[in-house]
Amino acid sequence: MAAFLRRAALALGLAAFAAAPAGAAEPTTILNASYDVGRELYVALNAAFAADWKAKSGAEVTVNQSHAGTSKQARSILEGLDADVVTFNQELDVQFLADKGAVASDWRTRLPNGASPYFSLPAFVVRSGNPKNVKNWDDLVRSDVKVVFPNPKTSGNARYTYLAAYAFALKAYGGDEAKADDFVKKLLANVPVFDTGGRGATTTFVERGIGDVLVTFEAETAAVKKEYGADKVDVVVPPVSLLADFPVSVVDKVVEKRGTRAVATGYLEWLYSPKAQEIIASFNNRPRDAKVTAATAAQFPKVDLLTVDDVFGGWKKANEVHFASGGKLDQLFVGR
Repeated sequence: MAAFLRRAALALGLAAFAAAPAGAAEPTTILNASYDVGRELYVALNAAFAADWKAKSGAEVTVNQSHAGTSKQARSILEGLDADVVTFNQELDVQFLADKGAVASDWRTRLPNGASPYFSLPAFVVRSGNPKNVKNWDDLVRSDVKVVFPNPKTSGNARYTYLAAYAFALKAYGGDEAKADDFVKKLLANVPVFDTGGRGATTTFVERGIGDVLVTFEAETAAVKKEYGADKVDVVVPPVSLLADFPVSVVDKVVEKRGTRAVATGYLEWLYSPKAQEIIASFNNRPRDAKVTAATAAQFPKVDLLTVDDVFGGWKKANEVHFASGGKLDQLFVGR
């Protein structure tokens, strides 16, 4: 943690973000409702943002954090959690808030890259030395391999895992949906426990010693290895995976009520700044800024990245086919 904060404090450059209106009497705190494994990243980002915001606007600001599976976070906001911004790990839960009137319908176009300031992909954490010789998605359906990842019904992280496995199977079997269904059904059957979020799954794998493979975001795999040590775990980045965007938005109904739109918007715009992008990359998330991407290229293995749009026709269709009540996920979960 201390190393992460030191890196944040040393990042250079002036952020480009919206300044607070002169004389504005805004609250000095905002709340960011975020995904489960983003805690350490946002501790570092928040400290750097607060310093830049004060330098630019003269105002003190504190960014408080709430972390859980993103579907749970979205429901909590509708139930009264006053989150000024969301920094989620897939768009279904942001769109859910938009459909319910909490977020503006044009949220995707208010910021660059579909309102996603960085991206990642599902990757694997294995026991030290990789005793089961896990290299790719097809190893996860072997009868001698137990897999740990969260519940796709509550976790955006897990929905990426599910879709990445399905996309891999479609590619491997020439688009044969029946074979892809069978592949993912076997994968789900190999999961001994489904936690509600990514951090819970990490705890289950590393601290409880359950399973042979943890599937989580590439950024989390690096953090797990750093925290627990190479004598405990190794990281395997599969040659094929799925692009995981991390969409962000102001929660319009909350910022209007609290008078925090300027600072909340400034916070999200700042995530695209070189300083923020350097911090994001230091936590092994893949940055969007071209210069930071070039400077950190050696850090990230080359992967054939499939996309939700190309394979599944976009998140709306993926949700209808796979994640809606009675959809393919429910069908393949039968017997669990």
